[in-house]
Amino acid sequence: MRRPLATAATALSCCLALAACGANPPQADGAADSSGGSKAAKLAEDKALHAALPARNRTSGTLVSVNNGSFPPYEIAGSDGHSLTGASADLADALGQVLGVKIRHVTTDGLPSQLTGIKAGRYDFALGPVGDFKDRQGANDFVDWVREFVVFAVPKGNPHHISSLADTCGQRIAVMAGGSAEGVIKKQSLTCEKDGEKAVKVQSYKDQPGSILAVRSGRADAFFSSQAPLTYFVAQAKDQLELTGTGKGNGFDDLYQGAVVAKDSPLRDVLLKALRKLIDDGTYGKIMKKWGLSANTLDKPGVNLGGPS
Repeated sequence: MRRPLATAATALSCCLALAACGANPPQADGAADSSGGSKAAKLAEDKALHAALPARNRTSGTLVSVNNGSFPPYEIAGSDGHSLTGASADLADALGQVLGVKIRHVTTDGLPSQLTGIKAGRYDFALGPVGDFKDRQGANDFVDWVREFVVFAVPKGNPHHISSLADTCGQRIAVMAGGSAEGVIKKQSLTCEKDGEKAVKVQSYKDQPGSILAVRSGRADAFFSSQAPLTYFVAQAKDQLELTGTGKGNGFDDLYQGAVVAKDSPLRDVLLKALRKLIDDGTYGKIMKKWGLSANTLDKPGVNLGGPS
């Protein structure tokens, strides 16, 4: 199968088409400081949690969080590769205050690069949220802080009548390269062939804007991905796209997403306790509500809650 990757030109055309790539939604108006970070109410440092950070982070006074820059409304990266807005940026700002460190954001291409960099120690963690699955837990630990759903974004009117995985046989389906949805749709393609139907024409892209552009330009029949960012992109597309497949499992059980750290990193338990603190004091709930994510909240964070991929 071909795996078309969005080029710089594609990303630029996506920005022009969506007016969303690199731009902030209304929630971000007035929220960014001069460095591209997000302002939040001042929170007290938790001395015990600061002391539990790895020594190198206490010494440097920083944690490096990696992202792929295209997972709105959680992550919306600036063109400089370091500034970030969105729910994750607001949460990172709050976490940094509680932990008594500066959280520095770095943007890379795609999830595989993020996970490789975390394993190699180039980045401390990815706040994400990143999908938590058993096959990813071998080399990583997840501190889950949202629940997500996977659906389809299709052209307005759903001309190819895609409303579930069973409808994807023979269709051109865009997915994020290396993501959980890619694995599910490839498995479905095998099922289609086993049942005597045409295989799914899987198109794997490195980012969400490239995938959305494929649907809007007619090169793909649907984009299969997380509901929260797809809701954002559909709204930005101004009646050219719609969501379908909502309220269904679509190949997934309960889908948890969260921060990713290297396996058995001491940062895992620090993040877990800090997130619990932000949930208990209401900061987390306010951030999620601000970005329209109240339906994705968890009552408490957890470690490696994800099931099979």
